[in-house]
Amino acid sequence: PDPESRFNQYPHQLSGGQRQRVMIAMALANNPDVLIADEPTTALDVTVQAQILNLIRDLQQKLGMAVILITHDLTVVRQFSDYVYVMSQGEVKEHNTTEALFRNPQHPYTRHLLASEPKGMANPTPVDSAVILEGSDVRVSFMLKHGGFFKPRLKELVAVDSLSLKLHRYETLGLVGESGSGKTTFGQALVKLLTADGGEIFFDGEPIHARTRDQMRPLRSRMQVVFQDPFSSLNPRMSVGQIIEEGLIVNRLGDNKSDRLQRVEQALVSAGLPHNILSRFPHEFSGGQRQRIAIARAIALEPEFILLDEPTSALDLSVQAQIIDLLRKLQDERGLSYLFISHDLKVVRALCHRVVVMQHGKIVEEGPVDEVLSHPRTAYTERLVKAAFEVAA
Repeated sequence: PDPESRFNQYPHQLSGGQRQRVMIAMALANNPDVLIADEPTTALDVTVQAQILNLIRDLQQKLGMAVILITHDLTVVRQFSDYVYVMSQGEVKEHNTTEALFRNPQHPYTRHLLASEPKGMANPTPVDSAVILEGSDVRVSFMLKHGGFFKPRLKELVAVDSLSLKLHRYETLGLVGESGSGKTTFGQALVKLLTADGGEIFFDGEPIHARTRDQMRPLRSRMQVVFQDPFSSLNPRMSVGQIIEEGLIVNRLGDNKSDRLQRVEQALVSAGLPHNILSRFPHEFSGGQRQRIAIARAIALEPEFILLDEPTSALDLSVQAQIIDLLRKLQDERGLSYLFISHDLKVVRALCHRVVVMQHGKIVEEGPVDEVLSHPRTAYTERLVKAAFEVAA
């Protein structure tokens, strides 16, 4: 909407969905006969994904062009495509009409892909487990400049508007919402990576909202973070061993170098990686392997709680399923609590016990994951669920 006002804006001033629309406009400027859409919805939340796919479909019909859609999201393929080619290691393994391929896949690789959609459910939690992380009336705002260059004005953006939640030990709590809903800001405020303007935050019963960075240091080994992008969250100049050992050194864990090395190797094995990769560097690994390294870095400190910020969104479907299985296993073995931030409701359903739905910095719905996703009470949640699970006939 309002293309005139967008004309003089820069990419950093646009949302992910708006930037994707600009890319589509650029591609259509020369009236192409074929549009190649390379992972056009991968980094977008489910409702924006649906909007972009509907836009491409409408433009295809209006302009009479063909579309080649490259994606690892089988739900998108099923909703959008007429014909499908399945590739692996540079070869076409199978091709057929969309309906026939999904109904009766012939190649083992295709069957593996179709079976890799996130399945299962969270491990059961002990009855009446204690609260490990609590936020009460947490508020986070930012001051944004707007107006002219010479007379800029400041405007307050409330990203998190007096929110409260409780996370119990051994539990996975999902935090979901569209891009810009405030879920990552809320998560980072709860672990003191961002400073909240107001409210109270408790970790294992201790108030931490007023603690300084130095005062938080003794707690850092007990709360860890796994970030969204495994390609940028690992230092490319450090070896795998150095990346994982760094946290042990900073938190003064391990009696000596030999003890730290043993902890690093144990963390790698627990994350499903061989211990003989210590001298290798991040660029030598796939996205899924890098995310396992990030998980190993977190669990090496033997934390009680991990903030998982979109840890599977950059991964293909089969690797997503492997990471979900790994997170379940680690939770069962180590008694971990997770705050899982995601816009992928299929992953949330497979991993989380409860879910909190956010919109415009507010909580609009929360409850057991099956109840919220099966019987949403608000139109917003219903729209998220519909975009994630409804498959076009």
